[in-house]
Amino acid sequence: MSEFKRVLVTAALPYANGPIHIGHLAGCYIPADIYVRFLRAQNKDVKFIGGSDEHGVPITIRAMKEGVQPQQIVDRYHEQIKNSFNQMGISFDVYSRTSSPVHHETASAFFKKLYDDGLFEEKETEQFYDEKTNTFLADRYITGECPVCHNPNAYGDQCEKCGSSLSPEQLINPRSALSDAIPVKKKTKHWYFPLQNYEDFLKKWILEDHTEWKNNVFGQCKSWLDSGLQSRAMTRDSNWGIKVPSPRPPKGRRKSVVCMV
Repeated sequence: MSEFKRVLVTAALPYANGPIHIGHLAGCYIPADIYVRFLRAQNKDVKFIGGSDEHGVPITIRAMKEGVQPQQIVDRYHEQIKNSFNQMGISFDVYSRTSSPVHHETASAFFKKLYDDGLFEEKETEQFYDEKTNTFLADRYITGECPVCHNPNAYGDQCEKCGSSLSPEQLINPRSALSDAIPVKKKTKHWYFPLQNYEDFLKKWILEDHTEWKNNVFGQCKSWLDSGLQSRAMTRDSNWGIKVPSPRPPKGRRKSVVCMV
């Protein structure tokens, strides 16, 4: 640590669509808190930052099921999660939320910088769409029969029974987890960040410079790099999120920026 004058410690942002549990605390927040307290005991200049993740599909799904607005969901669970951390003595210097103005401003600034520098790709793709709920479906919200083990309740990204990684196109008789409707394919345009353009840099930074990472973390990152990085969507079709700051949004739908900060 001697080469660093200041230390920033962060922990995973808990989704504000339900309470935290002992697994979250034991696997993430207590170890981080112990490390921060160790640094403070050595008089290091350290800041421990966290916050509630208040955007994304799980929030809107919870709100839809309860018949309320997403803001009501995140307000409820942010306070509950924050109180739980306080009761456990987790010593955040700042515990914020992604719905805060500073988060919106910072995420928008990141997006606009990348957009202005011409680093995004604009692509039209077909995605699964639930016509009953008028919602584009994330892979996790598509269910069907696993083509490997024939579990009838596999998800569009993974079968929980046999562990196979899947895509929605592989499912047999796919259905929407929101309404049980048969999803249809619908065209939509989004901005993508071309991760493949930075593959050489990331291979060196991860595979050569950070061999000290935990085996499971290192192995997962290596598997992505070994299979070749792909462009990743930076926007999604949603009315709940950070509005895209670009002056020229893709036509056809309102967009929300995927949280990048």
